[in-house]
Amino acid sequence: MKHRIVVLGAGYAGAYTAGTLARRLSPADTGITVVNAEPHFVQRLRLHQLAAGEEIAAPPLAEVFAGTGIRLRQARVTAIDPERRTVALADADGGGELAYDTLVYALGSRVADHGVPGVAEHAFDVAGRPSALRLRERLDSLGRRGRGGRVLVVGDGLTGIETATEIADMRPGLSVTLVARGELGASLSAGARGHLRRACDRLGVTVLEHTEVAAVEAGRVRCADGTALASDATVWTAGFAVGPIAAAGGLDVTEDGRILVDRTMRSASHPDVYAVGDSVHAIGDNGRPLPMSCASAGYTGRQATEAIVARLTGREVPNAKLEYVGNHISLGRRDGILQMVDGEGRAKPTYMGGRKAARIKAGIVRMSLWGTAHPTFGVPKRKHRLAAPQASAGTAAA
Repeated sequence: MKHRIVVLGAGYAGAYTAGTLARRLSPADTGITVVNAEPHFVQRLRLHQLAAGEEIAAPPLAEVFAGTGIRLRQARVTAIDPERRTVALADADGGGELAYDTLVYALGSRVADHGVPGVAEHAFDVAGRPSALRLRERLDSLGRRGRGGRVLVVGDGLTGIETATEIADMRPGLSVTLVARGELGASLSAGARGHLRRACDRLGVTVLEHTEVAAVEAGRVRCADGTALASDATVWTAGFAVGPIAAAGGLDVTEDGRILVDRTMRSASHPDVYAVGDSVHAIGDNGRPLPMSCASAGYTGRQATEAIVARLTGREVPNAKLEYVGNHISLGRRDGILQMVDGEGRAKPTYMGGRKAARIKAGIVRMSLWGTAHPTFGVPKRKHRLAAPQASAGTAAA
C-alpha cells in the first residue's frame, strides 16, 4: 500500500511543500493529498491590496496541482487524531475521515482579537480573502455615499502599516487613521522610521501613537484612556493567532497554540506529524523563533520537505537554512521600505525606501505567486523510491 502523505492547508507553505514532495517522491510508493477549505490559492501578501480595490489573482488550486499527481480535497479540517492518524473533515457532502501515514500541518493563522470586545462583531480584517472582500465592499459603500468616510486601522505592525497606506493611496477620498499601541515603526531603523512617517504624511494618514483600543463598537472604538474614535470602517490588524486544532488533537504546542518541533520541523510529541508556516514554532539559525511570514513559510517548508524525503528514502536528513533576514513593506503603490536585520533580529542602520523598494517588493510578490502556481518547478526531476515498504495507519512510519 502506498505511503499516504496528507498536507493540511494550501497557502504558501502547504502548496510549496506538497508540490516539492510530489516532484521528489515516486508516485508508485506515495500518494499525496492536499486539504484546503477554499478552491483557490490566496495571495495573503496582497490581501490589503485586494481590500483597497485592486484585482488580485486567485489561481484555482485544481489548476495549480494539475499534472503533479496530487489529489486535492476541498474541505474544512475540524479535528486531528494523531494517535489514530486520521483527520476529520467537513465539506458539502458531509465530510468524513482521512487517514495518513505522514501529516504536514500547514493551516496557517487567523486574526487575533486579544480578547478585545467587539472585534468579531464590528471590525474588518485582511487575514483571509472573504474578509478582505467584505472590507472592500464596505469601502465601496463609503465611496458611493459621496462623502469622506472614516477608516480606522488598529495595529502598528507591518500588516497595519501596509493596509493603512494602501487604502489611503487607492482611496484618497477616505480619511484614514492608523492606531499604534507603541511607537510607529519601532522595529525599524531610525532612517526607515523617518521614511515611514513622511509616507504617512504624504498620503494623509493620521497616526495615533501609544494608543490602546479597549473595545470596538458600531461606529467607533473606545480607547483605554476613555477617549472614543469615530469610525465608519474599523480594520483590525493587531496580530495573528493560530487555530485550536493542533492543541485539541493532543500535539505539543506553545501557549499561543503553535506546534513545537525539532530542527527538522517534526512534531516534538508525534513523529508522524510535521508543521510548517505560521502553524509552527520553529527556532531559526539565530536562536530566535521565526516570525509568522511568507519567508518563514518557505524556509520551514523546505526543511520539512528535506526531512520527509530523507526519512522515507533512508537518507541522512540535511539541515536547510532557517533565516530571518528582513522585511519588505509596501507603502501604497509607489513607495516602500526594505529593512534588513542582523543576526540578532535587530534592524540594520541602513534601509532602502521609495519606488525602487516598491518595485522589489512587487517582484517578490510576483515570484511568490509564480512559485506557488508551479509547485514542482526547480526540484530535481528524479523520483526517489522509498527505502522499504512503508506502513499504513496503525503502524509507526519512518
